[in-house]
Amino acid sequence: MPFNVEQLRCYPVKSMRGEALTSIELTARGLVGDRRYAVRDAGDHLVSGKNSKRFRRHDEIFEFRASTVGGEVLVQHGDASWPATSPELAGWLTELMGEPMRVVEDADVSHFDEGSVSLIGTATLEWWRQRGIDADPRRLRVNIVVETDEPFEEESWVGSELVAGGVRLRAVKRVPRCRMVDVPQDGAAAEQKWLKSLAQERDMCAAIYADVVAPGLVTIGDRLSAGHKRT
Repeated sequence: MPFNVEQLRCYPVKSMRGEALTSIELTARGLVGDRRYAVRDAGDHLVSGKNSKRFRRHDEIFEFRASTVGGEVLVQHGDASWPATSPELAGWLTELMGEPMRVVEDADVSHFDEGSVSLIGTATLEWWRQRGIDADPRRLRVNIVVETDEPFEEESWVGSELVAGGVRLRAVKRVPRCRMVDVPQDGAAAEQKWLKSLAQERDMCAAIYADVVAPGLVTIGDRLSAGHKRT
């Protein structure tokens, strides 16, 4: 059964606010320009909304917005704007976060948490809304929202090939969640706590990861179809 692509979203700088798109090219890496840059601290940790071996929590990162204009990534904070790699932006981040910061392009170390493309169904979001959660997909920072009929239908696609527009994907796993879903970000207020409900009812997971099997263009309104699982 085919499903409509309802939303597309890209995050040119990891953990900053992203941008809504009407269409986007996908390559083996994922959406073109997605998580192209990230902010790193003096210890080379990725700046994020959580602490781990790889990440350092600096919620100030959510105050910045990144967008791609003419192939260049621009970052905004209030009325100020800079190219992503400008020394002025690095200085602003350093002053705001209280330690040396730099903006780096994705190279040998991926800026993705685990998967390169994330996807969720509208029926899943509606299931949470009926339980009193403001299930704005921006709280999950997903790339693709697909119109679905049944809650968590997309989870049944894990192991299957997906076709959307000119792209073929392979659904690989559910997406584990952390405190970031309860942090106001990307224009979503996060007034109701979501993480506790995810822990109690869905094993801390929401949405799925997919890898790109064949590159191409995806556009809002494209039909997505799920094929047979590998045996």
